[in-house]
Amino acid sequence: MEQPKFNQYVLRVLEAHPGERICSFEYEGKKYWLKQAETLQGAMRVLKPNPQLALEKEKQTLEHLASRSAPVPRIVQSDKGYFVVEDAGVTVKDWLALKSQDQQGMQQILNDSAAALAGLHSMGLAHGRPALRDISWQQGQVTFIDFEANQKGKDMLMQQIRDLLVYIHSLYRYMGPANEAIAQAIASYRQAGGEAIWHETRSFLVSWQWLYLLLRPFRDIGGRDLKPIYWVLWHFRNIPA
Repeated sequence: MEQPKFNQYVLRVLEAHPGERICSFEYEGKKYWLKQAETLQGAMRVLKPNPQLALEKEKQTLEHLASRSAPVPRIVQSDKGYFVVEDAGVTVKDWLALKSQDQQGMQQILNDSAAALAGLHSMGLAHGRPALRDISWQQGQVTFIDFEANQKGKDMLMQQIRDLLVYIHSLYRYMGPANEAIAQAIASYRQAGGEAIWHETRSFLVSWQWLYLLLRPFRDIGGRDLKPIYWVLWHFRNIPA
């Protein structure tokens, strides 16, 4: 890729999408994402008072994570008010929605995503919200997107426990009580270096197990956020330590 020509193309995309938070484009057969500071209207100016600062924090977070060799999208171009990253492929959430994906192939995607989360934790890092919509998979390569920017100063163990809970909750949210497939994915997490965090998470949930019986009547009829909580608790009650 010739950088000057690419930069000129990015400027044309910016002109076509002024103030748009995120948009995709293709260049020489490859897909990219342009992220820029939002142009806010009305009450959103109060709710999001400094979109430029938020964008800069997001960019700095990606640069920091890349310097730690974390699996994040690569920034290929940036300037004041925007940056461009390479596309990382289809999200795990969208892979689950593809009817053409066979069961064995889908299990491999789940296992890869879980192992990648364990790898991230082994680096002493956390994502902040590793739901399946924030994890991409492309030809065996897992990439984490949309990291939470403000992680400094927080207890890393608790962040990693939260990561694992969010991840398992997301599995049950999008897959339902597919306990065998989910158990295989979490086994991959544990085998890839996440065993200690899994046990810490199990211990953390001991004081929350009273919810298990309370939520049992809603395990099949509750909302998409409520039902997975029951199954997360079920997982840590029933999967052998």
